Amino acid sequence: MRYRYVTVDVFTSRRFTGNPLAVFPDARGLDPDVMQLITREFNLSETTFVLPPEDARHTRRVRIFTPGRELPFAEHPTVGTAFALAHLGEIPLAGDRTDITFEEGVGPVPVSIFAKDGRPVSSRLTAVRMAEIGPRPPGPYAIAAALSLDAGELLGSPYEPEAVSCGVPFLFVPLRDRAAVARARLNRPEWERVLGTHWAAEIFFFAFDPELPGSDLHARMFAPRLGVLEDPATGAAVTALGGYLGSRESRTDGALRWVVEQGFEMGRPSLLELEIEKREGRVTEIRVGGPSVFVSEGQMEI
Repeated sequence: MRYRYVTVDVFTSRRFTGNPLAVFPDARGLDPDVMQLITREFNLSETTFVLPPEDARHTRRVRIFTPGRELPFAEHPTVGTAFALAHLGEIPLAGDRTDITFEEGVGPVPVSIFAKDGRPVSSRLTAVRMAEIGPRPPGPYAIAAALSLDAGELLGSPYEPEAVSCGVPFLFVPLRDRAAVARARLNRPEWERVLGTHWAAEIFFFAFDPELPGSDLHARMFAPRLGVLEDPATGAAVTALGGYLGSRESRTDGALRWVVEQGFEMGRPSLLELEIEKREGRVTEIRVGGPSVFVSEGQMEI
């Protein structure tokens, strides 16, 4: 049987940059084991499989796989799938903004699709879960060794390493500057020793030293436990980053916004737009989005 698929580049408006994503717009009849095999065949950071919703009030059910396992939630596949379905006409546009709901492992996920001249150009999700702080991570010397860096290249308080999740846990590691971010290399034996079984084994490291005007952070992400050595744009991490940064901002009420650079060292430059709302000192809403571009389509014999 043949199944249609498309690919899109997410968090970019230029083909062959950003984070690529494969989308199967009608995955009915595929069981999860086959979905996992297909994902490994594409060998992208994620592939999504779209199904009818279980609740008629929702738009679609979306299952998200990395080469290593299925995820309950991931931002890049969510916003990329919304863009792809709108591009294909599977989701009718309702003007300049179309609000939809995807069913994912974390529950119903609100997504907005933004259009220009009748065509989708970008999408943005609102996090279902607010940030959950995980167990205390290993010390700075152990984390630095896993990144092949010196401990002095990590920032100190209030930007100490911390494990945070909005559905998928990440270890956030602020570094001194962009040069340290670029220089980092995964030391697999050290990573296995200090983080292999930790609640947040995936490392999202960044510096407040961006390359482009208009950006706020320069970041990279290693996720060997997910089967992704390095990811060019990690929306689920940037979603949780909203909780990490928001808790450290002195402003107690209102909206805060950051633009995060990622994937530059991979030759896949990506820009992720992060917005949070704070009320009485608490982060009450997290939104992440950006543009996408259609790349290819085809059929797979299964």
